[in-house]
Amino acid sequence: MEHGVPEAVEDDAYKIAEEGGIMDVKILKRDENRIRFFVSGVDVSLANSLRRIMMSEVPSMAIEDVFIIENSSPMKDEMLAHRLGLIPLKTDLDSYVLPSNCTCNSDLGCSKCSVTLTLESEAQDNYRTVYSKELKSIDPDVVPVSDQIPIVKLAQGQKIRLEAYAKLGLGLVNAKWQPTSNCSYTYAADIKVDRETCTLCNKCVDACLKHVLALNGGVQVVDAENCNLCKACEAACPEDAIRVDWLQDSFIFTVESTGVLQPERIFLESIRILKDKASELTSFIEQLKKGEA
Repeated sequence: MEHGVPEAVEDDAYKIAEEGGIMDVKILKRDENRIRFFVSGVDVSLANSLRRIMMSEVPSMAIEDVFIIENSSPMKDEMLAHRLGLIPLKTDLDSYVLPSNCTCNSDLGCSKCSVTLTLESEAQDNYRTVYSKELKSIDPDVVPVSDQIPIVKLAQGQKIRLEAYAKLGLGLVNAKWQPTSNCSYTYAADIKVDRETCTLCNKCVDACLKHVLALNGGVQVVDAENCNLCKACEAACPEDAIRVDWLQDSFIFTVESTGVLQPERIFLESIRILKDKASELTSFIEQLKKGEA
């Protein structure tokens, strides 16, 4: 009986130890803003907790306060500020803290919790589009993810001049602080091929639209990570030689970053946040037992 489970990219497997067990993580695919990885040793409640934290509780930078000094464009001040807030900014989590954790107690923040950006643009001879590359930040590490995001169009003689303050925030407060554009998981497939009853009829291979199987001296599982558990191969096999099930403690995550943070950092931050929540809950329960809460 042959089993098929996802294989890790070479040299990209690591383990994250935590109290009570070990969560095994294997990187399957990775590029600049997207990562796909295999997680085992957890149940579905923990997997979903990590997904929700990655979407809404990992901090990122976004423009929060905007002071319009001059605006003769056709766009109203409120709409202009709204558009600026939706521009994703590269985030440095090691240099800044959440405003709620800062000791400055200032509405506009300080150098530890906010970054100042300025924008000054004017249309001289003809109409022009103002792009995100014209936002000037005092911190070269906190800049727009893309310099080609259109902000506003100016006609001849129109001008905008403003000062904006970016701060760390959480996606559960406002979607502009969400660091992910996609964060999802699925159960990992466990595909079993019984070579003793398999007749090499190739029907299961033809039935799989995801190209998970291949006939190479026998039915081989060549791409288990793409299996969507549809069981079309199982239904097509006349000899019941193939079985598709899912692993109860293993999941395949797909995390796509908006560019504000590396997807690996988003995942690792979600683990840290979850551990902090668990520690806080444990402390609260201990206080309840002692009658202190």
